[in-house]
Amino acid sequence: MSYIGKKIEAFEADAYQNGEFKKVTDQTDAGKWRIFFFYPADFTFVCPTELGDLADHYDEFQEAGCEIYSVSTDSHFVHKAWADASDTIKKIRYPMLSDAAWVLSGQFDVLEESVGQALRGTFIVDPDGVIQVYEIHNMGIGRNASELLRKLQAAQFVREHGDQVCPAKWQPGAETLKPSLDLVGML
Repeated sequence: MSYIGKKIEAFEADAYQNGEFKKVTDQTDAGKWRIFFFYPADFTFVCPTELGDLADHYDEFQEAGCEIYSVSTDSHFVHKAWADASDTIKKIRYPMLSDAAWVLSGQFDVLEESVGQALRGTFIVDPDGVIQVYEIHNMGIGRNASELLRKLQAAQFVREHGDQVCPAKWQPGAETLKPSLDLVGML
């Protein structure tokens, strides 16, 4: 089932961010681009490499007008303990959401109930709360923040320039395509 074009549903989640606990809802950062970045569990192996990579690129996502929400089925207390124990996690400035009740991982259909963990799901949500990009990886396959940023920028470009599309390996400032009959069979 495709999630492209699906509006995110109402939710409320406890979060840990910058040494504090807070609540995040579907209305938090409404009107901005948002990325929901699901990962299996705190205190694991691949997860800190991904979350650290996102932390290293966080300013670029912020400059693009996008908030990142990392999400696992761990509690917000475990997120804090992980940040206290790990220099990699300590540098994270984006909200780390708790999905201990499996609401978000169920809504985004990334929950592996047999182990109580989320698959590596990435969802780019536009300012209207509609999913524009998503991908789901199995638990052992890490993601790349630079590629995720490129996909966000492409989604933003297409939203702003609806008559143009971004070809493979497109980067901001590069040439785009304007679909027309003249292009059919010419690329």
